[in-house]
Order: sequence, then C-alpha cells, then structure tokens
Amino acid sequence: MRFGPAGYPLEDKTPLGALNTVRNLGLDALEMEFVHGVNISETKAKEIGLIAKNKDIRLSAHAPYYVSFNSDKEESRKNSVDYVMDTVRAAHNLGAYLVVIHAASYGKSPKTATDNVTRGLLKCRELMDDEKINDVILGIETMGKKGTWGTLDEISEVVDNVPNSHPVLDVAHVHARSGGCLKSEKDMRDITDRFFVLSGEIAHFHISCIKYGDKGEISHLPLVAKDPNMQYLANVLRDVKKDCTFICESPLREKDAIVFRNMF
Repeated sequence: MRFGPAGYPLEDKTPLGALNTVRNLGLDALEMEFVHGVNISETKAKEIGLIAKNKDIRLSAHAPYYVSFNSDKEESRKNSVDYVMDTVRAAHNLGAYLVVIHAASYGKSPKTATDNVTRGLLKCRELMDDEKINDVILGIETMGKKGTWGTLDEISEVVDNVPNSHPVLDVAHVHARSGGCLKSEKDMRDITDRFFVLSGEIAHFHISCIKYGDKGEISHLPLVAKDPNMQYLANVLRDVKKDCTFICESPLREKDAIVFRNMF
C-alpha cells in the first residue's frame, strides 16, 4: 500500500521540493495536479519522473477540471479529449501510471452521459494507441455531487467498453453523494468489494472527510472530522492482499496522508 498527497505538500512550491518532502515524511505516492491545465515540458516531466522513480515514489496525475464529455457543445467535447490527452502525455513522460478524470456532468441530457463519456474516452484510447502510449490508465473518478455523472455503477458501464480504464474510488464523494452512507466497517467493505472487481491491478483511492448537503459534496474536510470515519476503511483493508494507492485530498494533504497510513 502506498500513501501520499494530492498535489505538492503545503510548504513546497517545486516538484523537487515536493518529492523530497514526501520521501522525508515516509510517504511514497504523489498525485500531480494538472487541474487548471497541463503546462510541463517533456524534458521537465522526464526529469521529475526519474527523481520520483529513484526515490520510489509512485506518481499519478489529475486531468483538468474542464473535461466535459457530455457537453451539448461539440467544441467542449473535443476540448475534453485534448485535456485528457495533454495529461496522458505528461503522465507518460513522468512515468505516472494513472490519470484521474472528472468525466462529465449530467447537463441537459443525463440519459446520454454514459454513452458520451464512453465515446470520449474511446477517442482518447485511439489517440493513445496511435502515439504508442500503453503505460497510462484512464482513471474515472466517482463524483460527489448529485448533478455530476460518476457513480460506481455508471463508471462500470464505461470501463466495460474502454480498454485500460478503471474507476478511481473517492470514498468521501461516495459518502457525500448518498447523504452519508458509509457509517460502518460493513458499509466500507461493501463499497470496496464492488470497487475491487473493477479496479485493475492497482486500486486507486482518494481519501478525506467531507462536508455535504442535499445536493451532495460541498467541501473536503480533514480526517479528524470523521465523516466518514476513515478508520473503518483502514480496518477493512488492513489485511487485503491488493496493491492500493491512497491519495489524500484533505485540506491537510500530507499530514492526513500520514494520519491515514498510521491507521493501518
């Protein structure tokens, strides 16, 4: 099992500083956040990737928030492919194994959302094959707002049709979307059992606590909030023979990544 922050640790401004901090804290994963756009050269990405490899830090990457495969505008759907592909190329150069994607909102045509997400990601796979990029997984994140496409059931339909794609289980998002369903170890076991069927060789998690309301997610919270109680997840997974990456999206990032690691 590997643990690390979403983005650079709070005191770091450079990738080298972030990697040093992650390793010095005893963490061994880092998600590169390209959520506002991908702006990294091939040379720089390869340099960062080599340092991460030498420090035994597992990298992943988060695609821009602007992805909207279910937009009613053709230009937005095309741009969504470009956003994902820009992140895929960066991930490939970094040696990052997975790209996390917020795939779509329901928009004006929720019935077509799953088809449009499938169509968009198949186009990405086609381009990846053309460019001979076969080392990056398309990770589709479970979403926390009720108006946003991305339940585990919806994602499962897509991964059945898109090669080398898997869900990313954001535990807090699942909790928020349902109005607080993860209240016990049994609840955590039920969701992780469903997830592991679809997760592939490495199960990629986002972890935090969360504030939520009638429409689902409002904001991420530190683990001390215990909503959901992440100790339940650690208890369920402690003896699971599965390679897992846990990326902490708490406002305390690296500090709560350590807190969660120590729950095991």
